[in-house]
Amino acid sequence: QVQLVESGGGLVQAGDSLRLSCAASGRTFSSYTMGWFRQAPGKERDFVAAISWSGSSTYYADSVKGRFTISRDNAKSTVYLQMNSLKPEDTAVYYCAARRGATNIRRAYQYDYWGQGTQVTVSS
Repeated sequence: QVQLVESGGGLVQAGDSLRLSCAASGRTFSSYTMGWFRQAPGKERDFVAAISWSGSSTYYADSVKGRFTISRDNAKSTVYLQMNSLKPEDTAVYYCAARRGATNIRRAYQYDYWGQGTQVTVSS
């Protein structure tokens, strides 16, 4: 069992930066692939980024590539999402998720554990 708690969301202006954090409970954090997803009102939950258990492999949605960076600190059982050059279309609730393995890493249904989400609002 893994419990995830996101933090770091807020209201910012276009072009600003935010760093989201996701703190995980449990001793086996380092064995999980971690992902970030987001969901805007009336839309499906979309993949944003993922990172392998070791941190050696990262994956990004095309819409955030070059602006967002996912990282993890296994000693702190925490995964981060650094978001730069934010745009109004990045506005959404951002969710942290955990799973084992890396097949279909962009698919939300492959993730077993989810946080409660943190709101990110980018004004123009």
